[in-house]
Amino acid sequence: MEKFRVSKDMLLEGGILKPEEIVEVGAAEAHVLKRVHDEAYLGRIYRGQLDMKEQIRLGLPATPMLYQRSVTEVEATRQACHAALEEGVAVCLAGGSHHAFRDHGEGYSVFNDVAVAVQDLQAQRPGIKVMIVDTDALQGNGTASILADDPKVFTYSIHVGMNSSVTKAHGSLDVETVRYVEGVMYLKQLFSTLAAALDTFSPDLVIWVAGADNHSNDRLGQMWLSPEDMERRDEVLLGAFLRNRIPVAVLYGGGYNRESEFTSRLHTRTVAVAKRLSDALRKS
Repeated sequence: MEKFRVSKDMLLEGGILKPEEIVEVGAAEAHVLKRVHDEAYLGRIYRGQLDMKEQIRLGLPATPMLYQRSVTEVEATRQACHAALEEGVAVCLAGGSHHAFRDHGEGYSVFNDVAVAVQDLQAQRPGIKVMIVDTDALQGNGTASILADDPKVFTYSIHVGMNSSVTKAHGSLDVETVRYVEGVMYLKQLFSTLAAALDTFSPDLVIWVAGADNHSNDRLGQMWLSPEDMERRDEVLLGAFLRNRIPVAVLYGGGYNRESEFTSRLHTRTVAVAKRLSDALRKS
């Protein structure tokens, strides 16, 4: 959890963002959450009444602070998506809780902020087409499950195929890499398959779950990318979306580096690329 505060400090201290460019948000409203999550599950999180099995599956203790933190993350993602539609690019300095299902959380994901944001957009903009691009090293299984039957949503995920920590779901396009995939092979696989996806689905908005767990020193990701590989990933993806005038909301996703501060640094680099390219877009 410390990575969120540290990355924000890095962004401000490094001059990547100005204080006025960061919008503090409150909690998501209950009716917004109920579009996606079972009321009974929301109640258990609110009251901190998860049993031990549920807490182990979630990976987090059930405390009153957990509910408040999670609904704030949902609201930040929701607002980032609306801002992206207005401005071209927006970043949530958290988000990407893609392992949360309708009735339970897992893998540090309490509420599925991605699915909530999509259904909020659909309530306000009927007919909007949204593509979820998930480059986190683990599959966005909760997102794929919740949005599986929605023809206006395309879920793309590139992830380690044999990572046993996540039970896979079926998305619109699931791209599996080998364990400990290296940068050149990963980037080639990513760019070719995502280009094919964009040939078949033309989104009005991309929600990009970036992920910092692709790094070679991550404890859970089981990929072997360097910081330079990840920056190349960020530049090519964001550049492609922006050149094609596709608004994009960027979310952090996972990151569990053995050097905890390095996780924050990787997230910060992604935000820096988004800021640089969005500034260039506004000047063009």
